[in-house]
Amino acid sequence: MKNVQVNLDKYSYQVIIEKGILSQVGTLTSEIIKPGKAVVITDTTVGPLYAKIVLDSLSKTNFDVKLVSIEPGEDKKSLSMAGYLYEALFDHKVDRKSTIFALGGGVIGDLTGFVAATFMRGVPFVQIPTTLLSQVDSSVGGKVAVNHPRGKNMIGCFYQPKAVFIDTDTLKTLPKEEMVAGMVEVIKYGVIKDAEFFAYLEKHISQILELDDTALREIVYNSCRNKAKIVEIDEKEEGIRAILNYGHTIGHALETLTSYKKYRHGEAVAIGMIYATKIALSMELANEIVLERQETLLKRLGLSLSDNTVNPHDIVRTLYQDKKTVGGKLRFVLPTAVGTVIISDKSDDATILKSLTSDSISRHL
Repeated sequence: MKNVQVNLDKYSYQVIIEKGILSQVGTLTSEIIKPGKAVVITDTTVGPLYAKIVLDSLSKTNFDVKLVSIEPGEDKKSLSMAGYLYEALFDHKVDRKSTIFALGGGVIGDLTGFVAATFMRGVPFVQIPTTLLSQVDSSVGGKVAVNHPRGKNMIGCFYQPKAVFIDTDTLKTLPKEEMVAGMVEVIKYGVIKDAEFFAYLEKHISQILELDDTALREIVYNSCRNKAKIVEIDEKEEGIRAILNYGHTIGHALETLTSYKKYRHGEAVAIGMIYATKIALSMELANEIVLERQETLLKRLGLSLSDNTVNPHDIVRTLYQDKKTVGGKLRFVLPTAVGTVIISDKSDDATILKSLTSDSISRHL
């Protein structure tokens, strides 16, 4: 097993990474939480694949467990769906000593975490992420939220899980498009913090896409390790943790403006990363190599790296509704080199618009 410790004083927890770990969820959970009432929340895609093995494991360790399954999709990450899940918790007589498990991708993890944080002012929950995106990003760090029609993740809080159990075998049933979208978040860690890891990705991208066991454990472990280090320094995003938003500012705007239907989260973030790098180039913070290396690696995933359907002026307008905007100023995470970024509020609307309409991508490919 590969373990990552997230050190947050009394809210510390472990991220345990290993193939086949789903059958051990009951035993591992019982070591940190006394068995009692439990609810596993999943969706109708993940449930048929993995719910039984998790339920059996929990039942064998004396958890009184109920399964709640919802339809998949970003549109389910809503206050109305949270209300539906509250009803299920009432029906199962969940109390503050009960445990809620999130079995699925980022939508399930974010939604379940939000419900756990707000039901009875906080019920313990455990993350069991089954997509690459959720394994390397959303399951670690305690950000939980639901969406609003006017913005992604606008209603939420910080609420840490009691544990994160990552079974890399679940990636074997992941559609290729979801695997590719998750790889964008993996690449992000290389750009913002770990140049050596970025070089590893450049060298091993083929093995990763072929789902090589060793390569999968390596990218999940290093992503979680990098994120844990940042979260430990700045749990509630008052400073350095904001670098984890690299590519997300414009990415979230694209998701919002396309009603979460055109792009997977990782696809939108990939475009956002490229646009952020072009902003950095316009501000003379980075050189062309920083852009070229990202473009080359992202193109090897088969991703489109620009949007030609959304009006750039609409993107800028939507940016000002982003929760990362402070005092009416847009804040961007901008790369200065592979492995190094800064947080800047110095980019004006004209610079952003220029970057959104630049042809530098086609010039390099």
